[in-house]
Amino acid sequence: MKQEELQAIASQLKHPSGEKGIEMANMMNETNINMTRHSIQNLNISTANKILELGHGNAGHVEFLFEQGGELKYYGLEMSELMFQQARQINRNFVSQKQAFFSLYDGNKIPFEDASFDKIFTVNTIYFWQKPEELLSEIYRVLKPNGNFCLTFAEEDFMKKLPFTQFEFKLYSTEKAQELVKKTPFKIVYTETQTEKVKSKTGELADRAFTTIVLEK
Repeated sequence: MKQEELQAIASQLKHPSGEKGIEMANMMNETNINMTRHSIQNLNISTANKILELGHGNAGHVEFLFEQGGELKYYGLEMSELMFQQARQINRNFVSQKQAFFSLYDGNKIPFEDASFDKIFTVNTIYFWQKPEELLSEIYRVLKPNGNFCLTFAEEDFMKKLPFTQFEFKLYSTEKAQELVKKTPFKIVYTETQTEKVKSKTGELADRAFTTIVLEK
């Protein structure tokens, strides 16, 4: 692939837009579903929890989240206008029942009050954080005391083999992510790395190692 094509893929992964963005979002939902479900399960959701997700993509996984407990409220934040629209469309029933709420944000400031959420999670967004420490401080701020934040990402060793990650991406190993967290008041409760089979962009199966770090305020 040419450099321009690789750059275009990286750009779509960071900020899906146009027809290609819809295709990319469907593919991301499919390839990331295990990672997303793993994150949701590690949140230990209870009845009536208020949950925030950063960078939800097309949010095809929200139905699974609502299966984890009763009377949940889900809030999704996204930088991509297209993903905001797609998520609202896919989850229109939850939106109309006032169970799911979607908003756009700038990727830095979280537009909610202090101590608003019981649980927060994000999957495969850390590579694109412009100001990682500041965003973690924002996540800490909007989380309730003793609330959990679940951070899930694919390991650097796997990601650096993908040719498009040379553009737009900042890659993390477990150690690098833990070092970042140590600069914040968060407590690390649990860290787990798993390996799964995923289909590459060219259709072959590859082993992807991904890590989930559960943090507590």
